[in-house]
Amino acid sequence: MKDFDILAMGEPLMEFNEVEREGERVFLPGHGGDTSNAAVAAARQGAKVAYFTALGDDAFGRDFLRLWDDEGVDRWKVILRADAPTGIYFISHGPEGHEFSYYRAGSAASRVGPADLPRELIAASRVLHVSGISQAISASACDAAFEAIAHARRSGTLVSYDTNLRLRLWPLERARAVIHAALGMTDICLPGLDDARQLTGLDRPEDICARYLEFGCSIVALTMGKEGTLVAVPGETRRIPARVVTAVDATGAGDAFDGAFLAHYLACGDAFEAAAYANAAAALSTQGYGAVGPLPYRPDVEAFMAQA
Repeated sequence: MKDFDILAMGEPLMEFNEVEREGERVFLPGHGGDTSNAAVAAARQGAKVAYFTALGDDAFGRDFLRLWDDEGVDRWKVILRADAPTGIYFISHGPEGHEFSYYRAGSAASRVGPADLPRELIAASRVLHVSGISQAISASACDAAFEAIAHARRSGTLVSYDTNLRLRLWPLERARAVIHAALGMTDICLPGLDDARQLTGLDRPEDICARYLEFGCSIVALTMGKEGTLVAVPGETRRIPARVVTAVDATGAGDAFDGAFLAHYLACGDAFEAAAYANAAAALSTQGYGAVGPLPYRPDVEAFMAQA
């Protein structure tokens, strides 16, 4: 019997999101970081979730500890470092959508290595969730993610991986080599369409899903924005329609999908049903500003799905 449904690991980032207040541009503080967002999203769906990373022993790091405590995310294996900061980023909004400015070089999370891993916590979780960003932030973090994945497989823990390609962090050739090596050890693949096209060189969503199944993944849930999600398992591929809303801010919508998908899949065991649920959760997450604040709770998702 596993103690936790999901253990996520990666780099949390303090968020400052641009909004207009009384004719002035201001940046509101919040919380970000793809796997942390996914962890909170999963916890709000009722999953039992833990998180592992390193934070600076600073005001931003302590703010993340409070966030996870408030959200019911276990954080007792999180490392606090006095010699490295918690990373931050700013979100600006314009005609072309949202733009991110990151200040994360040398962050505490980027200094995590294999020796820091909470191996007993990995073994005690049903799913380990990591992402391409978890591996892109440094060589030691990349090695740590690979070792965490290997330990999960040895421990009977499923591995979930979001490609989350960020070419500001590493060149495409290295990203492709590392991410595809990780996907060869992954059970649940959660790529976005734009990322997957760059990583695979393929255009058709069906071909991308088939390629990732060939890597050995048992579930591929390829998110395609307004076109919904293409879900593939061995022997069946099905498109799950998107839920239509008027988006305010799409920051973190993919992370909302990841957390909701994993939580619901662990509850129902059906990848297609989990994708329909996650599409609804991701749509609702675009109804407010920031990555964490708008993440919906299970009753909100269920009520939204019941409308149609």
